[in-house]
Amino acid sequence: MLGVLAGFFVVWCIILVGMFVGRRGILGENARSVLSALTFFVASPALLFDTLSKANVHDVFAAPLLVSAVGAITTAALFFGIVRFLLKRSVPESLMSSMSASLANSANLGIPIAVYVLGDASYVAPLLIFQLAFFTPLFLMALDATTSKHRTTPLSFLLMILRNPMIVGSGLGLTVAATGWPVPPLVMEPIHLIGGAAIPAMLLAFGMSLNGSRPLQASAGRRADTLLASGFKLIVHPLLAYLFARFALRLEDHALFAVVVTSALPTAQNVFVIANRYQTGLTVAKDTILITTIVAVPAMIGVALLLA
Repeated sequence: MLGVLAGFFVVWCIILVGMFVGRRGILGENARSVLSALTFFVASPALLFDTLSKANVHDVFAAPLLVSAVGAITTAALFFGIVRFLLKRSVPESLMSSMSASLANSANLGIPIAVYVLGDASYVAPLLIFQLAFFTPLFLMALDATTSKHRTTPLSFLLMILRNPMIVGSGLGLTVAATGWPVPPLVMEPIHLIGGAAIPAMLLAFGMSLNGSRPLQASAGRRADTLLASGFKLIVHPLLAYLFARFALRLEDHALFAVVVTSALPTAQNVFVIANRYQTGLTVAKDTILITTIVAVPAMIGVALLLA
């Protein structure tokens, strides 16, 4: 337990440094976007390749991947039913809000939490792969089908997935792990060093993003949706993951703790990007990201205390 709390302490310290740096403008106006681009396109793919190339492929694709899928899909389906039929929102807005309630920040916060709290970045790989390769494209297909603004072909979806640098890094790492091919040290060393930049850059950018936002404005008219989506993401999603992992898959100890913690991650920041693309659910996406991001780490500390 002390090791888990120490991991959260390290994460929060770097986040607070990011908040301070962002508030003071020490790195300039574009620092957050530069750090985010660095982690997404360069450092995170290197970290995932470095980690997954040494992982057990069976462990990555077995129970944790199944828990990620069942937890996220069930959470999204339950939330969609509530906002569509009880709150009477449109189908596109209901889909977008369901995405806010179930799509986790598996990269920017998930990777640091996996490293410092769970002890290995590979713990977040099943969630990341599931979301990037299946869950997000599934939502986008549904949004395409219910709006007239965008139409995406199956081929463009496949290309979108294959062009994602984190999918590429993860896929190459898993290929090396599955084949047992020894990557030459002269190749692995620079990859390892570049990957080392991912976590501090992610957390600094994450801290910068917490400055200046004010959620739950009455004028937006979506307080109920936002609070409900935040509750589903931080409580319902990890609870469903726990019940399925504990009683259906019989997971215990650290394996159980890992799948519950990754399910309790806050709403992914790219949800707002998608909401902006389709011009629906913008308020719920923006506010849910902020609320869950602020509350997620204390919530995960609570999970750690309950499962200790």
